[in-house]
Amino acid sequence: MIVLRADTLGYCMGVRRAMDMAVKTAETETIRPIYTLGPLIHNPQAVEDLRRRGVEVLGEQETDSRVAGRIVILRAHGVSPALRSRLESLGARLADATCPRVLASQRRARRFHESGYSVVLVGDRNHEEIVAVTGCAPACSVVGSPEEALALDLVEPVGVLAQTTVSEEEYEAVCGVLRSRYSRLEIVDTICPATRERQESLARLADRAEAIVVVGGRSSANTARLFRAARALGKPAWHIETAAELPPEVFGFSVLGLTAGASTPDSIIAEVEDALMRPERSRDTPALS
Repeated sequence: MIVLRADTLGYCMGVRRAMDMAVKTAETETIRPIYTLGPLIHNPQAVEDLRRRGVEVLGEQETDSRVAGRIVILRAHGVSPALRSRLESLGARLADATCPRVLASQRRARRFHESGYSVVLVGDRNHEEIVAVTGCAPACSVVGSPEEALALDLVEPVGVLAQTTVSEEEYEAVCGVLRSRYSRLEIVDTICPATRERQESLARLADRAEAIVVVGGRSSANTARLFRAARALGKPAWHIETAAELPPEVFGFSVLGLTAGASTPDSIIAEVEDALMRPERSRDTPALS
């Protein structure tokens, strides 16, 4: 089998920055435990690796006196201003690993809100990034489809932002509806270039491969979109988290494409590639070294 890697895959800038910050904190901080507020990134193997280093996941409902004097690392997806203030009031020592692009979206949402705009966020209303940005623009509207955009009844002017991981096609479909309904409309391109780069790289990969393996966490929005895009390109495709999940039928192809979401560690990508090249090891490959 020939395994072709996408020319762009794996950690994006924001995720790598967050992971590097967490690892460095674990190496230098003596007071334990260290907390991350929710999973730092959408990859369970990476989160487990941090746990072994002494970095524990803290749920939002657990933000109580236990954080006093402890380092709490804010996840790459960001947190709302209200939650940040609560942590500070409890005496937590904050290490901000929020992706710079998410911070930019939060600032823009706040400016829209303070300037009297009706704010529309395009994305998954339950995604941590959207929840965080929503905290910067109370009463904003979150839509995930053109149909939901059509149901809006907004007071102009209207400001529109996207979850950084939505596809351009998804964003444009919603914005097309809004353009047809509102004349005082300001649309901001907040889609992360990493999302575009991985989608474009996947399209190039599909031209050369018979089938595609997409590696990444089940809860990773951008990985799920990569998988859907691979299927939309007409290629057999599989979304796996680790090499142990490779299905037997994958090994029936002569040329296989390999890509990965923006929160997938380099080590897992390498393990999947090795398992594809050496099928006899595919069921025994560890999740994360």
